Amino acid sequence: MKGDPAQGVEVIVLGTGTSHGVPMIGCECPVCSSDDPHDHRTRCSIVVRCAGMSLLVDTTPELRLQCLAQRINHVDAVLFTHHHADHVMGLDDLRRFNHLRKGVLPIYGMAGTLDRLQAMFPYAFQTHVRTQSSKPDLTRHEIDGGAFRIGEARITPIPLMHGQMPVLGFRFGDFAYCTDCNEIPESSFALLEGVSVLILDALRRRPHPTHFSLDEAVEAARRIGATRTYFTHIAHDLGHSETNAVLDEGMRLAHDGLRFAV
Repeated sequence: MKGDPAQGVEVIVLGTGTSHGVPMIGCECPVCSSDDPHDHRTRCSIVVRCAGMSLLVDTTPELRLQCLAQRINHVDAVLFTHHHADHVMGLDDLRRFNHLRKGVLPIYGMAGTLDRLQAMFPYAFQTHVRTQSSKPDLTRHEIDGGAFRIGEARITPIPLMHGQMPVLGFRFGDFAYCTDCNEIPESSFALLEGVSVLILDALRRRPHPTHFSLDEAVEAARRIGATRTYFTHIAHDLGHSETNAVLDEGMRLAHDGLRFAV
């Protein structure tokens, strides 16, 4: 599959940490104690700007702080990879974007993901006028097949496996974002053909039942063949500078606040 060469993409990495974040509560390991700001990782999320749209992927527990740090003042839509807490618990902060855009905010995800969000945040999907200003105003859009558009931005969902759980990555032009996975189905490798910049899950060095280890992520990245690969969803096992020193050319750990254009 080829990306749309006319669809330039800007990516702002809001967070790159595992579900605990880094530093972890009560941990004094070298990475959690590090003075290197690249070792301070909030939970995983990105903003993608393409075709005049500003698209947020996932709503982490630190969403407000991430948006303040990176000056994210406008969001046109939200894409959800899956419903795990580290990817959705900042959903209430979307109400500020309703105010800034003066209207409803569309959210996109698999039907099961949206159902779980509605169960976790029932008030956000109610329509009582009395509470409208104190809650998000959202419209559901189910992802149930191939590529779709938000405005003029073309997005291709990438089916992935997170242990036994189906989740989604997303492709925007020649950029793809694949967090929280330990398996890329064969059909999804075809959807990643021609990607020039990739962000891919790489939790730690040791194997894990639901995430790629660093070696597994490197192997998958070599097969995909992007010019640049950044690894995300990083635990405190991986120090930023020492890990980057041993990675392949063109491969690096991502970090909170990373920005790049494709």
